[in-house]
Amino acid sequence: MTTTPAPNRTTNTTTTGTGTPTDASTGTAPAAGVAPTPTTNNTGTNTANTATGTGRAGTGTGTGTAASGTATGSGTASTGKAGTGAGTATGSSSSTATGNGTATGTGTSTGTTGSASASGTGATTTAPRTPARTTGTGTRTATAAAITVAAAGTTAGTEHATAPHPTGDLAVRHLKVAVIGAGISGLGTAIGLLKAGIDDFLVFERATDLGGTWRDNTYPGCACDVQAHLYSYSFARNPDWKSTFATQAEVHAYLKDCATRHGVDPHLRYDHELLDATWNDTHHHWDIRTKHGRYTAQALITGTGYLSDPAIPNIPGLDTFTGTVFHSSRWNHDHDLTGRNVAVIGTGASAIQFVPAIQPDVNRLDLYQRTPPWVAAKPDKPNTPRHTWMLRHLPGYQRFRRTFNKHGREIVAFFMSRPSRTTGMKNMAAGHLKKSVTDPALRKRLTPDYTVGCKRLLFSNTWYPAIQQPNVDIVSDTITRIGPTHITTTDGTTRHIDTIILATGFTATDRPVAHLIHGRNGHTLADTWNRDGMTAHRGTTIHGFPNLFMLLGPNTTLGHSSQTVMIEAQITYILAALKTLHTHHLTTLDVHPHAQTTYNNTLQNRLKNTVWNTGGCTSWYTDTKGNNPSIWPTYTWRFRHQTRTFDLTNYQTTTHTNHTPNP
Repeated sequence: MTTTPAPNRTTNTTTTGTGTPTDASTGTAPAAGVAPTPTTNNTGTNTANTATGTGRAGTGTGTGTAASGTATGSGTASTGKAGTGAGTATGSSSSTATGNGTATGTGTSTGTTGSASASGTGATTTAPRTPARTTGTGTRTATAAAITVAAAGTTAGTEHATAPHPTGDLAVRHLKVAVIGAGISGLGTAIGLLKAGIDDFLVFERATDLGGTWRDNTYPGCACDVQAHLYSYSFARNPDWKSTFATQAEVHAYLKDCATRHGVDPHLRYDHELLDATWNDTHHHWDIRTKHGRYTAQALITGTGYLSDPAIPNIPGLDTFTGTVFHSSRWNHDHDLTGRNVAVIGTGASAIQFVPAIQPDVNRLDLYQRTPPWVAAKPDKPNTPRHTWMLRHLPGYQRFRRTFNKHGREIVAFFMSRPSRTTGMKNMAAGHLKKSVTDPALRKRLTPDYTVGCKRLLFSNTWYPAIQQPNVDIVSDTITRIGPTHITTTDGTTRHIDTIILATGFTATDRPVAHLIHGRNGHTLADTWNRDGMTAHRGTTIHGFPNLFMLLGPNTTLGHSSQTVMIEAQITYILAALKTLHTHHLTTLDVHPHAQTTYNNTLQNRLKNTVWNTGGCTSWYTDTKGNNPSIWPTYTWRFRHQTRTFDLTNYQTTTHTNHTPNP
């Protein structure tokens, strides 16, 4: 793996843990406590990490220095004795270390041509280093107890961080690109980076597995409402989908397979929740702090999406409920619903799927419906063996099916551009309702009072049959209070329950990641959006946040097609931006405020007369001020056209030699 150093940077970092590192490198080690001058491609034999000291049995303190670079030569090894902590080794490797260290116990260090290893107990302090490429293969493993470095052969090794050190910070590693999130956006970006020849990146994932929303949403009946061929990556088509619409388990397995097949796994860092990302305007990089260490990166890409953090309703008394409460995206599989009295709050896309799945098992289900959704029949059917054979063996057939679905969905965007054009869609959904619900009074309660498409049109063949069962009660009155064992509504009715399932959506217009990112002026992205509105240029870059690229940023949500189409378009744009940074020898790209404002004024003008803004509903597409920072209001081909190339003229730039933004 090639590591790209940050230009003109000096960073002091500390690593504390178990292990007495012995690094042999070329060049002459300077005096104790003096930072070495980086050297590269030298040949010779040097002495590194010389430590002396006395103390109680097994403990010693000393100072050691080492120069960095790639070296070829021979080395000798000596053994530190218990009680002295002394050890001197020479050899060939690539390393930089300066500082004081404490060694406890017996440590041995060896240096041989092309290799270095360590064992023992102690702490080391590492000083600024220019990452060098070690001539050798191997792995670097960081655990809570030790750091072991090994190298031998002809190519560079890889690094796997599996646990934090108990105290202190991990050594700061500089990256060309840091990606936040290992869902569809983050994985697609990682694959794109590798295809572009960029391997100096890491993907930081807060969970212990990849998949994003398809990892988190494991509720019964969870499935995609976009055809599987269109929802998957265009560069990683899958002939083995079992039906027209894939289940959650299928999509999750598909993403894991993509990561493995395309070589992304070594770049993934699980349990690395982002704690803070701050733009460093002196060194022109991002300072990144994760749960398990610090990093710097020239470019920061967020792939956290907008359906990642559940929205919890502010209902009086919810915190006093003594039964079991969970959000649909955090399903409690340990809680058996058999025979339970269950309250489901919300009738959106998640409830449409899990209510039919749990209804046969519960004793009673109270469905709290604020606004009924428009629901159409779901044209889902199993893929036949013949169809699967064609997908696998007929060249171009799978590409044709994906393209057909993509262009077919574009027609829906035309209908939704004006409420008057949605009559056909309304008749389709109303016909499904009439066919499914014969009781006129119930059908009236289930008929929305807003234009179809104002909220996302849902698809289900099981929703209406399930909610008409004798053990289901549809409650349209507003909840006034939740008690320890009951829910009370405005009509005064109190219903006793033992389980509450929140199907209340996500914090789509208040992105949690925006509170963790600090831009050029020190303000968070959330503060900037609260002040100026949630906007971005091409849905991807934001003024005042150089080298930040946001996947599924403002106004990239689709109400008619697959988000994968938008994600791939943004990846194309980001890769073009990174190539521009490299070929033009730039250190920063910061979109002009005028370009961002002009772009978003155009979007908002296009949104004015669409069904999403004038359809008569309140949806998660809009923010608390009534703005629509979510929806892409027209055809996806227009977005793909806008992001096909990088529009450098809309950006302020700086170079390695000039830290003053270029106009």
